[in-house]
Amino acid sequence: MEFLAYRAGVILAAVVLDRLLGDPPQLPHPVRLIGYLIASGESIRRLPLPVRWSGTLLAMGVIAVTGAAAWLLVKLGYAAGFWWGLAVEALLVYLAVAPHSLAGEALAVDGYLQRGDLPGARQRLAMIVGRDTAGLDEREVRRAAVETVGENTVDAVLCPVFYALLFGAAGAWVYKAVSTLDSMIGYRHGPYRDFGRAAARLDDFAAFVPARLALFFVPPAALLSGLSARDAWRVGWRDRLAHPSPNAGHGEALFAGALNACLGGPSTYNGRPSEKPYLGAEYPPPGPPAIRQAVTLLWATAWLFAAAGAAVLVFLSRF
Repeated sequence: MEFLAYRAGVILAAVVLDRLLGDPPQLPHPVRLIGYLIASGESIRRLPLPVRWSGTLLAMGVIAVTGAAAWLLVKLGYAAGFWWGLAVEALLVYLAVAPHSLAGEALAVDGYLQRGDLPGARQRLAMIVGRDTAGLDEREVRRAAVETVGENTVDAVLCPVFYALLFGAAGAWVYKAVSTLDSMIGYRHGPYRDFGRAAARLDDFAAFVPARLALFFVPPAALLSGLSARDAWRVGWRDRLAHPSPNAGHGEALFAGALNACLGGPSTYNGRPSEKPYLGAEYPPPGPPAIRQAVTLLWATAWLFAAAGAAVLVFLSRF
């Protein structure tokens, strides 16, 4: 099982690359290609099938194509040479994890707030959240930014790293396909309610274990970040299932406790009010340092999770 030790190196190299480089802006990101595939495949709705079946077929097709493409690229890399194969796999995992871009977008919102440019902060926030941002005040903008960092610490970091640890680069990209399907068609209301049901359920299933693993990694990461590990665990465990999503509440509740900040509450999506429970209701709203603290916690969690996963793979490689 020596290959597990090499996979551990691939995971660590991918996180280092993301920290140093972020997403290459001059190249089309593979997620955009997945998005194009999904948009092109929506014509499947015209088939004489129940809407849920056609949505399921689209989801399965996108996942199969994405996984096969990643697997083939890795195979071609190894066909060129062992180190080429490792390099291709590290590159693919690097493109699948996204702490750098998530941190950058959140800090950009924080930068606008620090300059007193609330309209700019709202516009920048709209690039990373699904809620309506036009009427948000400064505290609501800050809360939304912290919430998306907390939620996406699971979705954009722990999940792809988890599946890369289990199945290599192909596993990470199968997850990215599931996540992209959910973000594009996995809505609970409107015209995609039935068509996107399979995508939404697959995303819930795929993130189930990583979301719960966050309970064991965010608190120690909070300790490393100078935040409250005790409150992260207490509030995370208490409030994680209050969120309407089976997984999103884990990251948000953990971050609420670690930052001693109240998250959640009412929001508006496409003009439709959404009443969500408060997470960490005993705390005040996020203060001016909260976004920067959330980004620090994001990176600490990413490093800790990747290092722990790599250590497990190295240990297993000895058998």
